[in-house]
Amino acid sequence: MDDSTLMTAADLEDLRLELAQLEGAGRREIAKLIKTAREWGDLKENSEYHDAKNEQAHLETRIATLRSRLARAQVVEIDGAAAGDAVAFGSIVLVRDEQGHEHRFELVSSQAAAPSTGKISIESPVARALLGLRPGDVAAVELPRSTREFTILSLER
Repeated sequence: MDDSTLMTAADLEDLRLELAQLEGAGRREIAKLIKTAREWGDLKENSEYHDAKNEQAHLETRIATLRSRLARAQVVEIDGAAAGDAVAFGSIVLVRDEQGHEHRFELVSSQAAAPSTGKISIESPVARALLGLRPGDVAAVELPRSTREFTILSLER
């Protein structure tokens, strides 16, 4: 995979909204905290000031991360007809592992990933192994300690 980050148009908009909020209201709030803490006196022993500066550093790191993701964003629209015959971004895949357990995965952007609910990032090892395969195909997923095999049972979307 290249350096791009796949996401839907809705994911892109969510990133833009979060960035705008952090760059606007988020920065203003931190500036108020720093100003108030400075007014309390000696900065060397002013824990409120140091806490506010730490919060500012975290905020700026998050802003930089969001800007980077936006710069690498590649919007992919989910086309139900195209995703119906082979695993693709947006597919919902029913698989059976080598122990006979069935799993349901929805391939989503890293922004929307929630593994506990079956929504896995398109950039994850499992999703990458499943991409392009069809029902009946077997995907071998290289994991740090082992290789797992998933047989694709069905696709939705």
